[in-house]
Amino acid sequence: MLTVAAETERIAEGNVTSAQGFRAGATAAGVKNGEPTRLDLAVVVADEPCVAHAVFTQSAIVAAPVIVSRERVAGGRAQGMVLNSGNANACTGDQGLAAALSMADATAEHLGVDPRLMLVASTGVIGVPLPVDRIRRGIVALAPTATGGHDAARAIMTTDTVAKECAVVVEIGGRRITIGGMAKGSGMIHPNMATMLAIVTTDAELDVRVARGALRAATELSFNQVSVDRDTSTNDTLVLLASGAAGGASIQPGTPEATRFAGALEAVCIDLARKVARDGEGASRLITVVVDGARNEVEARRVAREIACSPLVKTAVYGRDPNWGRIMMAIGNAGASLAPHTIDVFIGDVQVAADGGAIPFDAAAVSEAMGANEVIIRVDLNGGFGHGEAWGCDLTEQYVKINAEYTT
Repeated sequence: MLTVAAETERIAEGNVTSAQGFRAGATAAGVKNGEPTRLDLAVVVADEPCVAHAVFTQSAIVAAPVIVSRERVAGGRAQGMVLNSGNANACTGDQGLAAALSMADATAEHLGVDPRLMLVASTGVIGVPLPVDRIRRGIVALAPTATGGHDAARAIMTTDTVAKECAVVVEIGGRRITIGGMAKGSGMIHPNMATMLAIVTTDAELDVRVARGALRAATELSFNQVSVDRDTSTNDTLVLLASGAAGGASIQPGTPEATRFAGALEAVCIDLARKVARDGEGASRLITVVVDGARNEVEARRVAREIACSPLVKTAVYGRDPNWGRIMMAIGNAGASLAPHTIDVFIGDVQVAADGGAIPFDAAAVSEAMGANEVIIRVDLNGGFGHGEAWGCDLTEQYVKINAEYTT
């Protein structure tokens, strides 16, 4: 993690509208079943066109909103995004593509925004036609405000149990820059770019090259290091919008200001990623994996992610079973360069393996550590200076129940 991340000032109750120049709002459109009983349609919009960048799912099967947003953000400009829960608009063919365009364009018209600058995202059940009429009626009811961020974060939830929001302030070039964001994700989380849906806003004045580089780097260290169930979504979308409302000169690539911005963006993305992992479907504990001593950072992150992904590690944490052999198994599956006889493993503060083999340890103390809200697994490969972290959650019976009954 970049050291500047520790220098950020967290905003209490911070959200996607904490940065200057942004508004958000939500409404209940009855997207899933026609009954408008919960917020399920949201918008985040800037007062003026923004510098923008986005990353999307690397799945070979992508939802219609991904196709639309990918094309529109390619030029490095956007002004807002409309999002819905309750329907993924994925695997819906030409009808789905037309629906995504209609959803984005109707929102742009309602808000007085150039349609080419309005992005779109959806989450929910795959393979069901998007109810365009319900959504269009809901769009007319959207009235974004500078205090509407919390409602927007709630509206994009599906099986999430809590809204996921964060905002920080960092001083860059003598100005206080704010970065805020919201995310959703609870199941189908094994990102190969980002979590299911996330939007991050900032009032920094950014060169588009800084926006692109900083978002890609933050994604690698945050959302790409999260797994709930090893399943990558068809809809994964992470968008960065920079309004420039804080004023000042544009932050340029290769400068100290760009580095500071990248560190602060990383802090926001890691916070949101951890919240996604903590709220995994049916989860009772967050798992944090820290790997040191790898040949390089890429390999360290790969090993950390493999441990956090392992169903056997996840079930061991759920059962508070100090079975460190499962961690060693996961390390071996990571495809990293390592010497097995040099590996040390810790669960909580207790060392459970040294030099790749068994040592005496207090099993009761380890089991107690595995019952904490955050279970920390630490591995030292003792083969270099590479450091990496990853986040996951335990695997419980409730995960099976949620997904066995998802559409019924």
